[in-house]
Amino acid sequence: MTKRRSWWKRPIWRLAEVATHTVIKHHRRSSKILFSDTTLRDGEQMPGATLDPDEKLQIALALEKAGVHSLDAGFPASSEADREAIRKMVGVVRGPVLTALCRTIPEDIDAAAEVLDGNPAHKRGVSLFCGSSPLHREQKLNKSKTEIIQLVTDAVAYAAEKFLIVSFAPEDASRTEPEFLCELYKEAIDAGATTVGFPDTVGVMTPQKVRETLSQIRDDVPNFDQVLLAVHFHNDLGLAVANTLAGIEVGANVVQCTVNGIGERAGNAALEEVAMALAMNEPEFGCSMGIKTEQLVPLCELVAELTGIPLPPHKPIAGGNVFATEAGIHQDGILKHPDTYLPFRPEKVGADGVRLVLGRHSGRTAVAHELERLGVAHDENTVSSVLDRIKQLPKTTKVTDELLRELATW
Repeated sequence: MTKRRSWWKRPIWRLAEVATHTVIKHHRRSSKILFSDTTLRDGEQMPGATLDPDEKLQIALALEKAGVHSLDAGFPASSEADREAIRKMVGVVRGPVLTALCRTIPEDIDAAAEVLDGNPAHKRGVSLFCGSSPLHREQKLNKSKTEIIQLVTDAVAYAAEKFLIVSFAPEDASRTEPEFLCELYKEAIDAGATTVGFPDTVGVMTPQKVRETLSQIRDDVPNFDQVLLAVHFHNDLGLAVANTLAGIEVGANVVQCTVNGIGERAGNAALEEVAMALAMNEPEFGCSMGIKTEQLVPLCELVAELTGIPLPPHKPIAGGNVFATEAGIHQDGILKHPDTYLPFRPEKVGADGVRLVLGRHSGRTAVAHELERLGVAHDENTVSSVLDRIKQLPKTTKVTDELLRELATW
């Protein structure tokens, strides 16, 4: 079934392939989780989130600064804009591995090789995908299991002649029969895949199901120790981050995420949320990562600005309300010690400081603090009067510095 690769007769390529598998073994032995960002490809598929090539380059450089291991840079066969964006990254984005998405057809792989030409062999790769579930086989591809395996192995072998880094992911893996899924992985690995991905394409899994399924794959794919395992979860049930963490628990080496969780339908696992969950719970997961958490909020804000997809105020990590509070008890506690009501300090994720919002739920401590910040003379009576006036304001009124000064002089 598996197609033999002609590069076995090419000593230089064979040496490079051996080096690649040495790196794979190193990563498998290490406890480091590799972040593979797909904001520029899967994230951009979100309706309304289209990015120009220069904007993609800007985000790619920010992702590099944040410490991601690899970038899903685009789908070269889909458009000239994607090809142009990837070309702009080659030789400029030097840290992460640049990968291109391909269907299991030679033309897509050739297009990827063309746009990634010039990047070092160990810094460029392809991500192949092919539908594997009954729905995809029968309704979309009209192919049998045998035909799917042949299509995948031929494409992986072809890609392995051009790339040292070849990833294969069965699309809709979470709804694929486990036995067939394991067979497909085995054949793809024999054909030359260096990473296999597990995508929950329509976001239907739960953490417990993730643990069970990935454990079965690990146990039932005989050559599984030759590759890295990547997980890719969508957020249709709001479980993408939880599922990603469950994948890490059972041995995932690579997590595929998007900034702000943007993507198809309800989006993808959010890079910033996964990263901070790992950073704050390192003993639990027993792993490290290369993400520089102080870059997260600037990165999230950049992606929101360039895609035009705003950050919800309550968005974890980067939302406007993460370090803002209106409740009097919380304000009093934070003023006494920030950690009383904060899971982490603003500087940990590159955010501005704590913001005290004055409103109907505020208390005297916060009002006094804000008056003092503005240099407004006050005593207990002034604070009480200002607080009473704030509570009588229409609910949509924002208490600005200017309004606070006015309230203190009434």
